[in-house]
Amino acid sequence: MQSKTKIYVLMAVCILIGTVLSPIVFYGKKDTGPMYLQAESGTPVKDTPAKAQAVALENAFQDVFDAVSQSVVSISTEKTVKIKNHPLANDPFFDHFFGGNGQRPGGQGQELKQKQRGLGSGIILNDEGYILTNEHVVGDMDKLTVKLKNKKTYEAKLIGSDKTIDLALLKIKASPGDLKPVALGDSSKVRVGNWAIAIGAPHGLEHSFTVGVVSAIARGGIDSSGLGYIQTDAAINHGNSGGPLLNIHGEVIGINRMIVSPSGGSIGIGLTIPINDAKRVFEELKSSGKVKHAWLGVGLEPISEEDMKELKLTDPKGAVVREVKKDSPADQAGIKIQDVIVRVGEKDVETREDVIEAVLGTRVGKKIDVKLIRKGSPMKLTVTTAERPF
Repeated sequence: MQSKTKIYVLMAVCILIGTVLSPIVFYGKKDTGPMYLQAESGTPVKDTPAKAQAVALENAFQDVFDAVSQSVVSISTEKTVKIKNHPLANDPFFDHFFGGNGQRPGGQGQELKQKQRGLGSGIILNDEGYILTNEHVVGDMDKLTVKLKNKKTYEAKLIGSDKTIDLALLKIKASPGDLKPVALGDSSKVRVGNWAIAIGAPHGLEHSFTVGVVSAIARGGIDSSGLGYIQTDAAINHGNSGGPLLNIHGEVIGINRMIVSPSGGSIGIGLTIPINDAKRVFEELKSSGKVKHAWLGVGLEPISEEDMKELKLTDPKGAVVREVKKDSPADQAGIKIQDVIVRVGEKDVETREDVIEAVLGTRVGKKIDVKLIRKGSPMKLTVTTAERPF
């Protein structure tokens, strides 16, 4: 019996030794042979002029991020709201059939407090701690917290806001060494096809960097703001609001406001407030906490084919006056219903949005020339703008 056991042990040892030595005997030394898979070193892409240009562009994008990201902040907001409990909640009869704990701390219709939180982005304007963002990011919120790229957080004070243009000015108390002001560009020089770069905190992902192009400029008719938005296909999502749209030089050309999307996510249609419009707004917010918007007091519509015939027009460009508010600047200047406005100040009018944009860009109390066509005859009136009453 013992001899058989010894034979089995010997056989097992032989099998083990054969397993170890067989690759060496039959396939050669380690890391060689037909059973060994070795990855050969591939040949890198050759340097070409096209590759050099691509690398240069890549470096340019990285330079923009390195230079500007410290000037972009993340903004978290908090608000306590009161909500009414459902009248059947905590009702013993309802709980018996549909489940529940049967507790009735405040009875039916009890008011409960709930925290609402939001996210957004902003830009540092100067070393005094002023920060620009969207009004819809911070409006009606109880607590505003600004987070810098160095991870330091500060409670922010709302200096002023404007719902019409959707901008708000915040201020934080931080040491100047922690604040790097952003460089502001000139949005009047933006052209379709320019590089467009967004930095922000989409869905809380701070300092995300996306690149696209300017898809359109002076995109009007979106809302009642009268703005001609910069449109871009650079990815903008929830949390990017208030952050900058930049050119390839790292200058801010706009403040990201909203996207057009049936799903709520980016589909390549982002709308940005031109920085030249934003400059005017934040200067007023800093000095007075609010913005006074100029107003004519007219209701306008596009020119229809019927208007072309009835009003003896030869050009469909312009805006038809359908309403004149009593005692408004337009009324006092003599503008009448059915007049066709073709120029406001230095701006030619192609659509009614052009009139709104021209007036909003004018200081309250300023006199502006309005060229119009009345019953086929051109004429010019001078209107003194007033503050928008609503």
